[in-house]
Amino acid sequence: MFSHWTASCIVLKRINTIWGQCVGEECGSGGLQTRTIWCVHMEGWTTHHSHCQHVDKPGSQRHCFKVCDWHQNLFVWEVSDWGGCVLVPFFSSEHRLRTAECITAQHGIQRRKVHCVRTSNRTAVNLRICEFFSQKPPVEQACLIPCPQDCVVSDFTSWSSCSKTCSTGLQHRTRHVLATPMYGGASCPNLTETRTCSGLVDCPAGEGEYQYSLKVGAWSDCRLPHHKDALLSGRTTVDFSTSSNESNTHRHEHKYPMSWELEVGYQTRQVRCTRTDGKNAMLSLCTKDNSALTFQACVMPKDCQTSDWSSWSPCSKTCQSTDLSPGYRLRSQIMTQIPVGGGQRCAALEEKEACNIIGDLLPNCPRYVWRTTDWGECRILPLLSQQDRRLANISVLCGRGIQNRKTYCVQAPDHSAPQHRKEVSRPVNTRLCAGEEPPLAVQHCSIPCQHHCLLSQWSPWGACLHDNCKEPQGKKGFRQRRREVLWESSSPPETCSHLVDFIPCEDPACYLWQVEQAGGCIPTKNVCGPGTAAQNVTWNDVPVAHCVHDPPPLEVACEVACPADCVVGSWSSWSPCSHSCATKTAEGRQSRTRSVLAMPGKGGKECPAAPALQEWRVCNDQPCMVFFWEASAWGPCMEDASMDLNGTRSRNETSTCAMGLQIRKVSCMKMNLGPVMNKRCSDSARPETARPCLLPCKKDCIVTPFSEWTACPSTCVPGKNATAASESRYRIIIQRSANGGQECPDTLHEERECESLPVCPVYSWRANKWHSCSLVPESVRRGLSGPGEACGNGLETRGVSCVGESGESANMTECLRWAGPLPPQIKECRVACKDDCTLTAWSKFSGCAGCGSSSNRNRVLTGRSKKKVHCLIKELYPLEETEMCPCDEFLSQPYGNWSACILHDPSAPGSLHGWMSHREVKECGQGLRYRAVACIDQEGHLVDPASCTDSGYMVEVCHVPCPLDCKLSDWSAWSPCSASCGSGLKIRSKWLREKSFNGGRPCPKLDLKNQVYEAAPCYSECGQYEWRIEPWSICTINTVDDLPACGDGVQSRKIRSVSGLGLADSLCDQEEMPPRAQVCFLACPEDCVVAPWGAWSNCPLQCHRGTARNRSRHILRLPASESSACPELVQSEPCILNSTCFSYQHRVSDWSTCQLSENAICGQASRFRLVDCIRSDGKIVELQKCKQFGLINKWRLSESCVVNCPVNCILSEWSQWAECSHTCGNQGQSVRSRRILQEAHEEGRPCPPQLTQTKPCPIRPCYTWLLSDWSPCTVEGAECGEGLRRRSLSCVAHKGNWPESPPQPMDAQLCGDKLRQQIQQEMQHPCFVPCPGDCHLTVWSSWSSCQLTCVEGRSFETTGRQARSRAVIIQVMENQGSCPHQVFETQPCKGGKCHSYQWMMGGWSNNVRVVWCQRSDGVNVTGGCFPQKRPTTVRHCHPLCTKPFSHCTPSGVCGCEKGYTEVMTTHGFLDYCTRTPGVDNNKKADVKTNSGRLKPGPSKAQDLFSEWTLRPVGPDGRVKLWVYAVTAVGFIFILFLIALSFLVCKPSKSTKTSPPPQKPLTLAYDGDMDM
Repeated sequence: MFSHWTASCIVLKRINTIWGQCVGEECGSGGLQTRTIWCVHMEGWTTHHSHCQHVDKPGSQRHCFKVCDWHQNLFVWEVSDWGGCVLVPFFSSEHRLRTAECITAQHGIQRRKVHCVRTSNRTAVNLRICEFFSQKPPVEQACLIPCPQDCVVSDFTSWSSCSKTCSTGLQHRTRHVLATPMYGGASCPNLTETRTCSGLVDCPAGEGEYQYSLKVGAWSDCRLPHHKDALLSGRTTVDFSTSSNESNTHRHEHKYPMSWELEVGYQTRQVRCTRTDGKNAMLSLCTKDNSALTFQACVMPKDCQTSDWSSWSPCSKTCQSTDLSPGYRLRSQIMTQIPVGGGQRCAALEEKEACNIIGDLLPNCPRYVWRTTDWGECRILPLLSQQDRRLANISVLCGRGIQNRKTYCVQAPDHSAPQHRKEVSRPVNTRLCAGEEPPLAVQHCSIPCQHHCLLSQWSPWGACLHDNCKEPQGKKGFRQRRREVLWESSSPPETCSHLVDFIPCEDPACYLWQVEQAGGCIPTKNVCGPGTAAQNVTWNDVPVAHCVHDPPPLEVACEVACPADCVVGSWSSWSPCSHSCATKTAEGRQSRTRSVLAMPGKGGKECPAAPALQEWRVCNDQPCMVFFWEASAWGPCMEDASMDLNGTRSRNETSTCAMGLQIRKVSCMKMNLGPVMNKRCSDSARPETARPCLLPCKKDCIVTPFSEWTACPSTCVPGKNATAASESRYRIIIQRSANGGQECPDTLHEERECESLPVCPVYSWRANKWHSCSLVPESVRRGLSGPGEACGNGLETRGVSCVGESGESANMTECLRWAGPLPPQIKECRVACKDDCTLTAWSKFSGCAGCGSSSNRNRVLTGRSKKKVHCLIKELYPLEETEMCPCDEFLSQPYGNWSACILHDPSAPGSLHGWMSHREVKECGQGLRYRAVACIDQEGHLVDPASCTDSGYMVEVCHVPCPLDCKLSDWSAWSPCSASCGSGLKIRSKWLREKSFNGGRPCPKLDLKNQVYEAAPCYSECGQYEWRIEPWSICTINTVDDLPACGDGVQSRKIRSVSGLGLADSLCDQEEMPPRAQVCFLACPEDCVVAPWGAWSNCPLQCHRGTARNRSRHILRLPASESSACPELVQSEPCILNSTCFSYQHRVSDWSTCQLSENAICGQASRFRLVDCIRSDGKIVELQKCKQFGLINKWRLSESCVVNCPVNCILSEWSQWAECSHTCGNQGQSVRSRRILQEAHEEGRPCPPQLTQTKPCPIRPCYTWLLSDWSPCTVEGAECGEGLRRRSLSCVAHKGNWPESPPQPMDAQLCGDKLRQQIQQEMQHPCFVPCPGDCHLTVWSSWSSCQLTCVEGRSFETTGRQARSRAVIIQVMENQGSCPHQVFETQPCKGGKCHSYQWMMGGWSNNVRVVWCQRSDGVNVTGGCFPQKRPTTVRHCHPLCTKPFSHCTPSGVCGCEKGYTEVMTTHGFLDYCTRTPGVDNNKKADVKTNSGRLKPGPSKAQDLFSEWTLRPVGPDGRVKLWVYAVTAVGFIFILFLIALSFLVCKPSKSTKTSPPPQKPLTLAYDGDMDM
């Protein structure tokens, strides 16, 4: 059994836990760390400690450094830069790039050093200290080393012309480097190829073998002449060295010099005569008559001198932000001496360096957020169309509207600062909040409309009751009727119309005895006659004391008719009251009747007289005085003094919101009269006159603090009369005052003059007189070949100083800053020699004749010069000069298109900062449009537009058409109700009058008739015309003789229309007309008399089949004899639907359209419908009928709905015009914009398409310095040697679209200081013109395209490389030994591309093809493609094609020529070619003959074929088709075997390469082996 401690590392494994936390009593190195160690078996399971060797047990404790929080600031990780990328495995012997196996890149590793250092002195400490605070940074990372990249060169140019036109010469062609070798790639090949060439003719006899050329060296440095010349052999020794021993150091005689003086020296150069083989010859063979210039005057060079560096500016990055880029800081120095005479140019006068790179210790950058003001007042006017605005009463509008608020940008508050009740912050520029979406500036709102109530009908008048039934007083009471609120609007409730009416009455009674008859009439003595009937008196749980009157008797008198008595029926119900109230002239009356049911017999009781059959009584005798309580609207909420007295709110309470009291006036009103005394109305039903309310909070005006003052100019003011600049600031009202709060301040915008800025100082250059013309010293001229007299070209200099405004001296730096261009200090001069041409001075220019004319000046030759031939050459010595006359006439040329029509903005400055204004933005009307004007002088040059116009524009009045809204007609009259009986809808409509134009409000959705509808519920009375029935007349019986009047008879009644207005009976339903007459029956004496039938009982609601209904009657008089029977007392009949039985249900009408308040435009509304009670036969009956049958109406008769508001598009105000996009030229435009605050909704006016407007800027000429191209290399005074390339600096003007518009030369003063511009550029640089026969380098090629180092088409770097090269040109083969080496150089570049290379192949021609390498951009190159993958250029067949008429085919096998068919051997090779029958071979007749002679006889193989069943050759000698198929399959199989053997047997190549000379490209990656 093998066990081990977890610390063993070879045979045993070590398993430890992580070290625990460092614990200790104090901070420092006295801490202790522990860990757990256990013993595990080799197979991984844990075992006892005794099984592991004790000596191998790792330590379970160690000392540690206990850290405290403040230690973290004492130590920090310090990391070095990543080292170079080294191949892995780096510990093996393989240190070279594996070129043969490399495909894209090779895995590498790079390392860096990590130390833990003290922050105080950067000394290293133990790594564990920093590990307590943060994880140790990684010390190594994976990287990639790209594969070796060979040098890539372009194709050769075409061959040059032959160097000699006769005899044998040389010609060459060159190529240039496109990509230099990297990472051990192959070096660049020769960039030049040279070959001999022969002239077409032989050289003429006697022409020398060599050519001679004058070759000059470079000019020496300018030096001052020596006062003591050393004479050797009677001649002055001249130093021809090209470098001076003088050291050009920065001299600081004056830190800020007061003047500049120049010194004139001389410089020399070597001149020699060379021949084409490179050897020197006598100078006379080259110079002939003219001697070469070997000396010249020059200005002693002065280097640029500068002041000391200024201190560093503050760092641009002062806070932490999400942008991790570092900040920068600047420092500058002042030029105290400009470079002269080729002196050292100025280094950068400004330095920039990164600062606050990490930025952890910087405070957080301020955040900027949007804030908003309070919402403004709710406005409905913007929702109205043009048509509605003219018609609507603006003051009463209500419903939904819109309200605005202003958005502004503020700096987000620091979270550590205390939060205020309402945060106000200083407004800042809105551009700081550009990254966030601003809050909504427009929202919907609503203005409450007048309260609407839908009321029911009045109930019948109630009984006369005491005002207070709990405490009844007096004999005066009130009768009441009520109505209910069916629906009320959802707006804040006001008071509906009164719901209770009162009528005063007498003898009120709140409680009455309830009497019910308990049984029939019981005769007192006999079976008939007077008797008594018992009745029950109840009070239904009401205290008996409440019933004021005496209780009714328990028995009442009654009478049972005897057989001979007259029988009278019971009283009918009282008829409706004739009047609802009593007046002085009329009172209400109602009646009831009863009829005789049986006539009396002999001795019986007689029937009552006719008047006794009818009773009248007074009804509704209350006076026609209806009273009701009328309550006014609730007054405003006011402070309640009693609440203060009760201590509900203390005076020193800071909150201004408290409970108040609302009061309203309640009056007793008499119907149709007016207010009366309150006692006339029921006091118990009086509405309340006061109620508590919440006092509106006092709102103080809240404004933001003032914004920062706008920036004042920081530079000085030019001139004393300059207008003073001003600065402004503003603040914004974010809450208006309300309810007695503090008012807003009057000043929201402040402006003041900037503090007086210093006037720019006035300095000027003071130029001294020109010194005399300085020539090369005589001692120098004597020692050199050339003219010996003191004449020729020289230089004049003068000193320059700086003076102030009062003429006092100042240092030169002041004038460099303030005085403008430096006056010239050097000019060329000439001291005339004896042979020079002499001329008179120039005359004055002639006068000008106006614009377009010119003026001239002249001079003439004098003395002997008139006869000298070279003086007569006008190109060298012009005798006349012409210049154009100045012209003040200019031409205005319109340029570009007209701008959009720009309307005048009436907003005053500063209005943007006030409370959100509600003025309508002007969108149409008269405006102005602008067109830029180019001002052109007579020469066609662009000049300042002020010369042509005041503003630089053509301006003309324009008009923006106003939008016209869709117009509809007024509402038509309501249509009749859709239902003639019951509930329906009535319709009214509007129709289209005018469509919208120019972006006006669109029309609402119209129907096919271009109409829009509105539907409202309506109700048609069903019982408007009904039959009015009068009581039946007395039953009339035709009696015969004296027989008693009994038995069957007839009775009639009158029927008339309901209104009694004499309407025709045809208006009522004839089918429902009640009968006018009926049969009646009067019982005879002693017959049984029964009462009339009672009402039928109700059938079941569903009228089920098999059910029946009953009616009954009772006996009023028993018959005289028992043998006479009484008629039936109960009747029954079946319940038949729609005949004897009806069912009922509710039916609702269609919904109306959304009904708004009368003065509302849109918003919350309601729609309604009505309900009817429908009988099963379809007849509409009263709703009460459905209630009687217990049907509950579950239909909703009203519901809320929303009428969408036609919100017009709301735009922000136009921004200020932006700065011109170009400060000069004709491309400048100024832009202003606005944004959409609210998109259009429904039929609102849509947003205009124009959210930005552009205006052309004045066209000013753009002046700029134009640096010409380098001139060809020119050698002064010689044919070859050291020369100069020069370029010039000129001031040009263009129109801003350069190079489309050609630049025009202008006066240099328009561009600025030319000298200062020149000293910042390299205006000339040395070059070399090779002499005939010299072996030399070509000029530098153009820089190649920028190329990146890429792996699998992906670049791991942002900076690429581009290359250029110089090739070697050999002119004479004898000079090869002196040839320089070809050179190339690279430079970093940006915007590079990844290039790939692939082999390209041409077509085969005679088994030969062209193969070349092509770059992915189509450029043919040499190098870049893998040589191992190069396709073959020559194709061979194995074995060789030796058969007649055979050739090597593109597939690499032998085939036959056209007209011949291949005959193959069994091994798949060509045996011979046979003629194809039917093919015209006249052109090859001789060949065919030879073929016949050379055709071999039958071979053994053919003899073998004769024995086969399947013969490959037919009787005509042609090979059969199946042979070709078998041959093709066999050939493919052979090719497969060849390819397979090639792949298996191919040896692996290992190419050794030299270590890469370049630093390897470090491509950090994640170690993925997919690379």
